[in-house]
Amino acid sequence: MSAPTPGPPLDNGRDKSRIDDSNASTTCKEDARPGLWSWTKLDDTTAVGPRIGPVLQSVATASSDSDDSIASPGRQHELEKGNAIQYRTCSWQKTAALLFSEYICLAIMSFPWSYSVLGLVPGLILTVVVCLVVLYTSLVLWEFCLRHPEVRDVCDIGQMLFWNQNWAWWATAIMFLLNNTFIQGLHIVVGAEYLNTMTGTDPGVACRTVSFGIIVALVCWLCSLPRTFNTLSKLGVFSAFFTFISVILAAAFSGAQKHPAGYDPRPSFTSDSGVASVGGSPIVTTFPVKSASYIACFNAFLNISYTFIGQITLPSFIAEMREPKDFPKALWACAIAEVILFSVVGAVIYAYTGNQYMTAPAFGSLQETYKKVAFSFMIPTIIFLGVLYASVSTRFIFFRLFKNSQHRTEHTITGWSTWAAILLSTWICAFVIAEVIPFFSSLLSLMSSLFDSFFGFIFWGVAYFRMRKADARAGITRKRGIGTILVEGTNIIIILVGFLFLTFGSYASVLGILEAYDTGSVRSVFSCASNGL
Repeated sequence: MSAPTPGPPLDNGRDKSRIDDSNASTTCKEDARPGLWSWTKLDDTTAVGPRIGPVLQSVATASSDSDDSIASPGRQHELEKGNAIQYRTCSWQKTAALLFSEYICLAIMSFPWSYSVLGLVPGLILTVVVCLVVLYTSLVLWEFCLRHPEVRDVCDIGQMLFWNQNWAWWATAIMFLLNNTFIQGLHIVVGAEYLNTMTGTDPGVACRTVSFGIIVALVCWLCSLPRTFNTLSKLGVFSAFFTFISVILAAAFSGAQKHPAGYDPRPSFTSDSGVASVGGSPIVTTFPVKSASYIACFNAFLNISYTFIGQITLPSFIAEMREPKDFPKALWACAIAEVILFSVVGAVIYAYTGNQYMTAPAFGSLQETYKKVAFSFMIPTIIFLGVLYASVSTRFIFFRLFKNSQHRTEHTITGWSTWAAILLSTWICAFVIAEVIPFFSSLLSLMSSLFDSFFGFIFWGVAYFRMRKADARAGITRKRGIGTILVEGTNIIIILVGFLFLTFGSYASVLGILEAYDTGSVRSVFSCASNGL
């Protein structure tokens, strides 16, 4: 049982303030490792629970003398004082700008296609449910980062979650880099789609899609060169603003145009390629049509999930915040905005386009002029979001190459040339991926099933149980009420959903890709043919 204490406990001569939890007994008991107390009070509203383990050797600094020394927000700021390049400089407003630029992105335009497969009601319900799950798991992630302020990316978290095993770090690192590179590749695909759409059938461009992919990759590489998120956040505001205009215009144009692109007044007809097709007025369904396969429905669900799931970058954002405790302000602002925007834009475009004329992204369902105008406002996000993920990957490699080095914190030729070279290598890999999987919705589904299973679900369910175990070890006992049981059950379901994504989701994504190649609905790898909408 807890007992009143005359003052905060002392750890190596430093005060450690604590607060009481209404459902927990917070004693002055130490963790099994010295210097790790039950609760640390940051301010009147935020308190941090105990760590799940010691500071990883990979993030310890040469000047740190103990776990407790490096694992404090104040110490993290002290380590950067006097550096020419300082990383922990983002306010919560700038972090919100990064979140908006990450979530308010081109993938919004896959929602109408998802609704056409799932039906409008299940599609909207899944949109809200996925948003709530991502919001909850992001708050769990934030709590974990507050307990371990020295972590700089999701790979550090992965190693800590799985008992400091080296294999966990390497497995997380591989998935982390592949996920980010796939996203870069997606934006090369879309960049080439945009250029092909704008130029039509101009015979002056040799091997047009491959050429456009190279151009987009080079432009993105140049835009990736800034070293801090503080700088990129300014570009993020610009990107999110133009993306918002683009999707609102697409929704407005879908209602303003007389008919969707590809409209045919005949109820049924045979296309020029000999395929039996359905025409007539747009068909909008409340629930999935009987002919919809489980594979198609699951791929549509994966598309929705991918757009919301972005926890892989959150540790990197939190690590560069001036005050990490303010992160929920940015998170709530973004979550509310995105669920409203995604639902409204997806439902409106689907209502005016219908099942038979839907494309992914939905710009292809607009008439020519409308399509070019709305798509053009998407240029900043086509470039910026790939840039953001390239920066996160490069930061991960760069910080480990130059740990405790002046090249990391000062403007040196070696530092900048290495930074540029790593960025270039990520964009070359992304270009190869873009040419091997050259279509939008299937690439989204594959990425979601392979990587979101861990970074969107499994990791944060495991993190919840690891933190509760650390609480119990520190003497914090919680009442076994209905609320606790429901939260624990929710986290078990989150872990199981992650494994469902990984297994059946990957199976559905691969089958969808093979089916697309078999039916000839997509071009071949490294094809010169146009992929314009």
